[in-house]
Amino acid sequence: MKSASRRIGRVAAVVLGSSILSSSGVLLGSMGTAAADPIPGCTAGDVTAVMTGVSASMTTYLFTHPDVNDFFTSLQGLKKADAKQQTQDYLSANPQVRDEITAIRQPGVDLRNRCNIPLKAEIAGVI
Repeated sequence: MKSASRRIGRVAAVVLGSSILSSSGVLLGSMGTAAADPIPGCTAGDVTAVMTGVSASMTTYLFTHPDVNDFFTSLQGLKKADAKQQTQDYLSANPQVRDEITAIRQPGVDLRNRCNIPLKAEIAGVI
């Protein structure tokens, strides 16, 4: 049971790392501008709510698509560059999966665009 928990945790880290880094960057970045009024819908609570929704949707998707879950699980232990390349190759070979994951992540993209959150806060190319 312990290894299954670790495995799920690692998969979540690979798949959701970019979302977590994005929201962390926003939260830390907004601390420095406490005097300024936040853009509507861009408070720390808003960011957390959106990223929670994205994470929940991605979790459901992975558990209902075991082949995709298995692929992302197989990335465990790889160097970031290797995981990135394999992910790009997999998504290129599976455009429906790519489109479904893109749709799941879209609220996070919309949030970044609306709230001026820089893309450099993400792990480039990994989901």
